[in-house]
Amino acid sequence: MPDPSLADWLALIEARHGQTISLGLERVARVRALLGPDPDSIIIAVGGTNGKGSTCAMLEAILRAEGYRVGCYTSPHLLDYTERVRIDGRAVDADVLAQAFATVEALRGDVPLTYFEHGTLAAWQLFRVARLDVIILEVGLGGRLDAVNVFDADCAIVTGVALDHMDYLGDNREAIGFEKAGIFRAGRPAICGDPQPPVSLVEHAAAIGAQSWVSGRDFGFDGDRLQWRYWRHDAPGGGTLVRRGGLAYPALRGVNQLLNAAAALTALDTLRARLPVSMQAIRQGLMLLDLPGRFQVLPGQPTVVLDVAHNPQAAGVLAANLGDMGFHPETWAVFGMLADKDIEGVAALMSGRIDHWLPCALPGPRGMSAGALAARLRGAGVEEEKIMACLDTPASAFRLARTSADMNDRIVVFGSFLTVADVLAEIHASSRATCP
Repeated sequence: MPDPSLADWLALIEARHGQTISLGLERVARVRALLGPDPDSIIIAVGGTNGKGSTCAMLEAILRAEGYRVGCYTSPHLLDYTERVRIDGRAVDADVLAQAFATVEALRGDVPLTYFEHGTLAAWQLFRVARLDVIILEVGLGGRLDAVNVFDADCAIVTGVALDHMDYLGDNREAIGFEKAGIFRAGRPAICGDPQPPVSLVEHAAAIGAQSWVSGRDFGFDGDRLQWRYWRHDAPGGGTLVRRGGLAYPALRGVNQLLNAAAALTALDTLRARLPVSMQAIRQGLMLLDLPGRFQVLPGQPTVVLDVAHNPQAAGVLAANLGDMGFHPETWAVFGMLADKDIEGVAALMSGRIDHWLPCALPGPRGMSAGALAARLRGAGVEEEKIMACLDTPASAFRLARTSADMNDRIVVFGSFLTVADVLAEIHASSRATCP
């Protein structure tokens, strides 16, 4: 009988552990200890409500441009689970990842692990034996009790704090900020990319004796339409001002990406004694990095924008980015969100940018029907005549948008990773079908 494939492992783990999210470190720590000695790699942890994936991608691209061997663990994925685990910029082969899942399974004994916990340990097993210079770990949810926090980061970044996952993290920014600050460590760099951080986050960093760097206070950026400039003080809370000018804008589009880039550069600066990085690597990494689904504008007409924005903060950024684009007569929205998200908050922020809504259903226990989503849109004040149709899948909504929109119009796909993933799969399938 052949060894289980990665798909087999994922199906087994998902079926075995009915609870998708089960916060806590004790189970993960027990199994992690059985995997073997930790590597000498520098660990960078990245948490926050939005911008985590972009910041990880920037760090990875810059460090690889400098020639370092880098492992990067992120979540969720768009099209294939292997996207979550990269070594030297490439997704790990599915068979290799399946073997890591088998290793974790053999060692865990009777310790129950969630889907995310098992995957995190499998990624760590591969990184542990790969002789990497740097390991970048993206927090899944929160920080203090997230599986990633079982690893002590040499530097930790919280990109920003907004309202999301409130059933688990608290119903206000102060509660959520405290949870996210849990990835900070005493005596080590603690980077906050939020220019208006919760008091709880700043106070926790101070209470544990972390080296706290806050956007707008200790580092930041400015620029014009052609280039931007990064600045920081050479010590938290003050000191000599250091500037780096003449930087090209990151390949990732959007007004928020300089916040992420400044946080990434600050993290690298704090590690420069152990991990020196040249300006050439910074420029090259920022220019060449690629991350699907983050204000991704596809070539061709009508213009198609893919964005995984799924909470009000991210929707506000998306709305601003759309406003900065060139003129489009009408904008069509392929819109799918999970039922436990702030649908009304997202719709309110996006309504001024959308002329035609195509609500679509998402699968799974947290998904909701297109009809229910349309009702939530009406509740948020979206006019009935703007809700054009209710579709069973994002792909079917996208097909309708493509046939309905004029060539100069714009189609925006947003609301969830699941929404963008289904449309990306549809686009790839269509491309294959038209290739000779």
